[in-house]
Amino acid sequence: MKNVLIFIFSVVLVTSSLALKAQQYNINDAILIDMYQNQRFMEAVDYLKKSCPEPITNIKILSRFAYAYQMAGKALQAETYYKRMYDQDSTSVPVLLSLAGINAARENKPQAIYYYEKASGLDKSNFQVCKQLGRLYMEKKDTTNALKNLFRANYIDPEESDVASDLSGVLITTKKLKQAESILVRALAADSTNLLLLRQVVHLQYDANRFKETVVTCNKIIEQGDQSAGIINKLGNSYYKLKNYECCIESFAMLPDVYQTEGTYYLVAMSYKALQKYKPALENLDNALKQAISPYTDSYYDEIADIDDTLKQYKNELANYQKSLFFKDSGTIYYSLASLYDKQLHDKKNALKYFKKYIDSKPPEKEHEYVAYVQSRITELKK
Repeated sequence: MKNVLIFIFSVVLVTSSLALKAQQYNINDAILIDMYQNQRFMEAVDYLKKSCPEPITNIKILSRFAYAYQMAGKALQAETYYKRMYDQDSTSVPVLLSLAGINAARENKPQAIYYYEKASGLDKSNFQVCKQLGRLYMEKKDTTNALKNLFRANYIDPEESDVASDLSGVLITTKKLKQAESILVRALAADSTNLLLLRQVVHLQYDANRFKETVVTCNKIIEQGDQSAGIINKLGNSYYKLKNYECCIESFAMLPDVYQTEGTYYLVAMSYKALQKYKPALENLDNALKQAISPYTDSYYDEIADIDDTLKQYKNELANYQKSLFFKDSGTIYYSLASLYDKQLHDKKNALKYFKKYIDSKPPEKEHEYVAYVQSRITELKK
């Protein structure tokens, strides 16, 4: 992309050189082009500053500064020069596109949309304008404007995969599956192995409950090296819907543990159950339960019990400590329960029981003061 921009700018340099000389700017075009070709863009900026002192009003000189700063990755400085050009000619589509691109890259999306819309008003057949507006409106979840611009871009170039993918994705989300399919068929005719398009095909087929076709497309994608979690999940789910339980199990086995979920474990468990393999079915159901229950559930009940204690709602406190223990054994909870029974409920039997459980939990060394206290209370309660 940089080489293309350098070539274009070289042409501009040559065609504008006479006009610049007439304005007595001391610029050697060969030196400047060499700097661009060797990507020494900040050197080019310094060279331009020495050759073209302010105030500068010549648009061609401003464009050279803007270009050099932009290629050097200095977006803010580039924007300053593009704005100076814009102030002189607000109908220049190249300047509008540059300002829009800079603002989009800096995540200033409203301003990017503003400049792209101005460019669109001047040139409705500009593919890049339609494409970028479509994407920006997609990010804003403005479906109406996203579709308007993506349809326009797709009309200009129906074989461009990025636009076909974005447009079909929006259409699938809005349940316009036939339109989405026609867009994808046209684009795939030009590039049948394009993964960007094939992923949208999977999305469409799966949403339409066309599970046999989903399996075929998923496997085609996997053969190309894409084993992403989304594709594996749709493949495994499709096999399950087709009652092909062995393939369902094999599909989900391709997922690394970090991507396994309550849902994947459940479908594998149900597949094993359908195959009358009950031991792995139980193992996977157990894993599904672990995924379904937050690892912090015991802590939540502990915190609720602590608030109950502050409010002197001791029966609720007792119930919530018991719920906490249901999810995870904890020496701290045993201690809290024992103290509750001992001090508030005056139940020596249960106080003794939970003090002993606290000791059996082998508290860490840092709790030695609690251990000493508990041991003394056990002695007292045994009397």
